[in-house]
Amino acid sequence: MPLIADYILDLALAELDTATSTLHICSSEPATYGAISGVQLGTKTSLSIGAPADRTPNGRKVTVASFSDGSVSATGTATHWAISKSGTTLMATGALAASQAVTNGNTFSLPAFDIGIPDAA
Repeated sequence: MPLIADYILDLALAELDTATSTLHICSSEPATYGAISGVQLGTKTSLSIGAPADRTPNGRKVTVASFSDGSVSATGTATHWAISKSGTTLMATGALAASQAVTNGNTFSLPAFDIGIPDAA
């Protein structure tokens, strides 16, 4: 049976907290760091990401805390989030719980959400 110890998964998830700098809201899901610029609608820096914890039904997760002070830089409909590292690397991406219409110059908010890694299968 395959196994990856929790502490190994935790190291990967902790990197999201220690190495990331920006959350981007996007009009579609970027596949690379370079693709973010073509779909970015806004950003949030100074993220609060919790400590690794158990994930249901298995694996480990971190929780990105809710916020209400993201900065919108383009008008459109946000459908995805992306988290980047110091302007160089796409660290994680996923769909928003609900799409949001945003307008350039306004702020955006997101509820808390989880980023997880399932156990080895």
